[in-house]
Amino acid sequence: MSKTAIIIPARYNSKRLQGKPLMKVCNKPIIQWVWERAKEVKSADTVIIATDNQEIYDCAKAFGANVEMTREDHKSGSDRIVEVAEKYPDIRYIINLQGDEPMINTDCVEEVIKQIKEDENADISTLLAEITDEDLDDPNMVKCVKDVNGYAMYFSRSKIPYERNIGIAKFYKHIGIYGYKREALFKMTKFEKPEIERAESLEQLRALYNGMKIKTSVVKYNSIGIDTIEDFNAFKKLVEG
Repeated sequence: MSKTAIIIPARYNSKRLQGKPLMKVCNKPIIQWVWERAKEVKSADTVIIATDNQEIYDCAKAFGANVEMTREDHKSGSDRIVEVAEKYPDIRYIINLQGDEPMINTDCVEEVIKQIKEDENADISTLLAEITDEDLDDPNMVKCVKDVNGYAMYFSRSKIPYERNIGIAKFYKHIGIYGYKREALFKMTKFEKPEIERAESLEQLRALYNGMKIKTSVVKYNSIGIDTIEDFNAFKKLVEG
């Protein structure tokens, strides 16, 4: 049976905000907020939290999640997801949902699943949102250029495309959720990191560099990812008022 799984990588030692999966808003840890949203996705057969931290593991078990303990030496969330997927050979489609997206729109997750299932040419699916001004130069906001068929051409922390002629280009930010065909995920994580990935610190560039196709969908959703204490406080203010 070909199942679809949402796998949520969650580690404790984040460089910018240590322990963020366990930080609470309305007495609920961030990882639980994400898990509850993921459970609402009708196209997913299962939701699994993948962590290398015993405290996160125990917390997830306490609120009823399916959680897997992984090795501590993984260099990326994708590697952590592969370790979990190896235990579930019936999983055909794998959705990498970041553990720091407590307000993820479930329709957006459904779109990622739809694209990876229906597009025979796509190895990976992901989301973009059109942006206009304020954050174009922010290196923490990853930008993407796509082709006429919606496949990603390049991702960058820089403003792309460069505006030699002002007012013509559309700009898209990347929303960091991925859908993988099983074999594509396993294939990508075996490639060496190319220089463009090492320069930009963007794992998806490894896929593009090696000729894999990433299908994008443009959505109107504006994500609230929690990378810093400022992000956390903004989410807390939004929820608690």
